[in-house]
Parts: sequence; C-alpha cells; structure tokens
Amino acid sequence: MARKATREEQALWRHATSDVATTRRPPPPPEPPALPTPAPAEIVPARRFPAPIGAGLDRRNAQRLKRGQMVIEARLDLHGLTQGEAHGALQRFVVRSHDQGRRALLIITGKGHEGVLRRAVPRWLDEPALRPLVLAREEAQPRHGGAGALYVLLRRRR
Repeated sequence: MARKATREEQALWRHATSDVATTRRPPPPPEPPALPTPAPAEIVPARRFPAPIGAGLDRRNAQRLKRGQMVIEARLDLHGLTQGEAHGALQRFVVRSHDQGRRALLIITGKGHEGVLRRAVPRWLDEPALRPLVLAREEAQPRHGGAGALYVLLRRRR
C-alpha cells in the first residue's frame, strides 16, 4: 500500500513542476469503416505441368529441369504475401528476370494456407502477359522446397 505524501512533499512537488507545461495527446483517429470481405478466389485442383518438349526445350534440358540440375539464377519467395501482392510480384520478377537474360528461376510458394499460392502460380504463369516468356515449369525437388516451389525455365531473349 502506498503512503500519502506530506504537506511539505506536496508543496515541494508543486514548486518543482510549476514551470512544466502539460501536453495532451490528440485523440486517436476514428476507425475506418470495415471493408467488405472479397469473395474467395476459385480454387482449382493442383495438377502437374510437364515441360513442353519440342517447343524449344530438348529432352535433356527437360530432364535437367525436372531433376533440379539447372543452375538457379534467381529466386522469388512469395511467403506471407496476399494473392494480389504475390501476383504482382511474380509478374514483375519474371519480366525483370527475362529482361536480364536469366533462364532458370525458383519460385517459392509454400505449402501453407491450403496451398492457395501453390495452385495459383502455375495459372498466373499461363496468363497472356507471362506465357510468351515461360518455356517450362516443374515442381521443385525436395532440397529446393518440393511441392511448395516451382522451377521455371524462361525462353531466351531475342
């Protein structure tokens, strides 16, 4: 239990703090109205995407990609991103990598949260903006993330 201050202590306190200006904090801004929750994206079952052989990719390089034997020139980790953020990051990454002449990429989607990004990334790579740049893609080997990552082989710059 705290003791009461004596009259002398109270007077000393008033004298010590007499020239101190009090500051008041402004009230916190009002909470913004809640935004409506967007409808969940359509979930498409995961499926394997074999590398297209004959469309500029020979059998030997297709096997090297599938086995994870190509030198990975750039990586993109999409952990913790929303679908919108991940989609934009993927597009910028693939276009920039292609412009820089990179060929073999590793895109880490993660396996969590019901694999939403793991299923969405192959669809995004098939969109008209990226499809002309992508030669092949394969699920990564366990040492590179397994089902939670993809190898992507880009077409050569012309």
